[in-house]
Amino acid sequence: MRELLRTNDTVLLSYVAALLSEAAIGFAVLDQHTSLNLGGDMDLFRRRVMVAEEQYAEAARTLREAGLGHELTR
Repeated sequence: MRELLRTNDTVLLSYVAALLSEAAIGFAVLDQHTSLNLGGDMDLFRRRVMVAEEQYAEAARTLREAGLGHELTR
């Protein structure tokens, strides 16, 4: 799996999940419980959106087309 983005913004996470689901791209959100238990909005443990390596290019393109290219992990 490859990291697509990191954030604690729950609205952004919901939007990204909807975009990826609509595009039939499988994904997983990691560090949800760590992030919530250790400070929520702190940048120490941001949630990671992961996609399969073979779907990364399509997932990144989907986010760029939605105006979220700046959110992608570099």
